[in-house]
Amino acid sequence: MYPNKEQKKLFFQHFGACRFVYNWALENKIRAYESENKPVSRFTLNKMLPDLKSEHVWLKNINSQSLQGATLNLENAFTRFFREKNGFPTFKSRKHPVQSFSVPQGYAVNFETHKIRLPKIGWVKTKLHRGYEGVGKTTTVSLTPTGQFYISILVDDGLEQPEAQQFDENTTIGIDVGIKDFAVLSNGEKIDNPRHLKAYLLRMKVLQRRLSRKQKGSNNRNKAKKAVAKLHEKIHNQRNDFQHKLSFRLVCENQAIALETLNVAGMLKNHKLAQHIADASWSSFVTQLKYKAQRQGKTILRIGQFEPSTRICSNCGYYNRGLTLADRDWVCPDCGSTHDRDINAAINIRKFALDKQNLIGI
Repeated sequence: MYPNKEQKKLFFQHFGACRFVYNWALENKIRAYESENKPVSRFTLNKMLPDLKSEHVWLKNINSQSLQGATLNLENAFTRFFREKNGFPTFKSRKHPVQSFSVPQGYAVNFETHKIRLPKIGWVKTKLHRGYEGVGKTTTVSLTPTGQFYISILVDDGLEQPEAQQFDENTTIGIDVGIKDFAVLSNGEKIDNPRHLKAYLLRMKVLQRRLSRKQKGSNNRNKAKKAVAKLHEKIHNQRNDFQHKLSFRLVCENQAIALETLNVAGMLKNHKLAQHIADASWSSFVTQLKYKAQRQGKTILRIGQFEPSTRICSNCGYYNRGLTLADRDWVCPDCGSTHDRDINAAINIRKFALDKQNLIGI
């Protein structure tokens, strides 16, 4: 989005107001639980918003649905916390690099003039990447650390998810992710790890050193901070582009994909490999595989975290207890087969996944 100066001011007012309502709602939920041991629903919080607007008059200049969207986001945060145990919701800071607000309804999109009308803001010049068919639902405006505005529109196209296609041993591929090679496939293909962060690490250190030397609150510090953010955004975009292209190819070429469940959070505690593991971003790659497979009627198979996919011979099933991380190739003492460590793991991942589906030997 390319707002003018007045629209930028309104954007920042919406960011601040939604952040204020979110923190106010979180404080009310915490107090209610501590004092009465009872939860407060978002509907109760929404009924309290008119009194909050009377107390803080400046909230009347903000789209009321955006304020209610803040309470909905808080409700979703608590739902994720109770379901996934992913961390208690925290208060939002104005210093957070990403700011956003949502508009459930009342907006309009004009593809001919490339503009979007938002309540309380008006028509904003926007680069619309593509059109859509269906009913537009919630739209979200966000601000990136580099100072760019983006808008995303949730669309209900009314189409049903395709049914899962049949798969067998020949149409299933196993994937073993790693650091040296980003992914090793059970057909023997190895996909190099591009190591996007490592390619720009020296430049990143230079920019961060410059930032640390700037006086806090100065314009030069803001410029240096933006330069660091731009480099981070470039690395993020390159990583996303690589993973989107790879996940799309794998989903198109196979009926089912077998993956290993990894404890990435635990692996990041290894300080010698943490940077390389974070740079590979396996979790986002798996997420892309999942939704692309669901969209095309393909199947994602997962094996357990503690399955010995690396130590077992894929030919005869011999368990190699003495295998270490430094052993990249090994010979099975039982059948004499020579194994590449990662290819052998990928083959075993496929076998384990199919074995749980009772498809081995079909």
